[in-house]
Amino acid sequence: MNDDIYVTVRYKDTVFRLLFKDKQRLLELYNAINDTNYTNSAELEVITLENAVYMSMKNDVSCLLDMRMQLYEQQSTVNPNMPLRDLMYVCSQYEKYIIKKDIYSRRLIKLPTPKFIVFYNGTEKQPECQELRLSDAFEIPEEEPALELRVIQLNINTRYNSKLLAKCPSLFQYMQYVNQVREYRQKYPLKEAVQLAVDYCIEQGILNDFLLANKAEVIKMSIFEYDEELHKKTLHDEGYEDGFQDGFDDGKVSNLIDLVCRKLRKCQTPETIADDLLEDLDTVRHICDVASPFAPNYDIKEIQKRL
Repeated sequence: MNDDIYVTVRYKDTVFRLLFKDKQRLLELYNAINDTNYTNSAELEVITLENAVYMSMKNDVSCLLDMRMQLYEQQSTVNPNMPLRDLMYVCSQYEKYIIKKDIYSRRLIKLPTPKFIVFYNGTEKQPECQELRLSDAFEIPEEEPALELRVIQLNINTRYNSKLLAKCPSLFQYMQYVNQVREYRQKYPLKEAVQLAVDYCIEQGILNDFLLANKAEVIKMSIFEYDEELHKKTLHDEGYEDGFQDGFDDGKVSNLIDLVCRKLRKCQTPETIADDLLEDLDTVRHICDVASPFAPNYDIKEIQKRL
């Protein structure tokens, strides 16, 4: 397997995810979010959702400590569907948690108390803190919806949530690294910008041990992450999100097909593609079905004709 495919298959293993796979850093983040002072990382159970085959779901980082379940996501693009995604994640977690318990019993099954946090570090202007609600997606709003899930989005860009970042040096240094990549990106090609940022941070003692131990992987992940971020920004700016429903011109159809086929070459599922491109899943599945006979080269013009 070549390096490009390897990085793509592990795309959800972003730098953020790789950084907080370490239980000590994750405990530091947990304490910062919950204003607690736990010291024994062995007590923290990592329950990150690695894969649910039927939905191709992965979340960034999840943990369980003292009957509190925490689901953390890092987003560089605004995603109003995080409550829905977290609903699927937490249902999967609860399903695993009660697997040996009798839900038909007369005894109440106690569940870990969940908390849903999104760490936003994109370039689009966002408030310091905002609450995203599942009920905002309901077609028919109700004053007291029967089902609700609240996600807290925390802006971790410069000048936002400084108290939180002060409590969690790993998160603060992660943002120093992100900002350094963006600064170099203004002057250099992406690959060179990422390499320079990694070297700079190592020299300055920013995530020093982490970057030294994972330098090659961090560089590959960062290049892919920033390339994806650019794709998403292009989709947003040019209005691709509205999809086929509003009627594309030929150029936009061709561009969307091209983006989907690029991801098919990298072995991504329709669910992952739709999520990454912020596209309607049915639209993406239709493109994937039509494109399938043209693998692996994918003739974009011919696929467009078939569509």
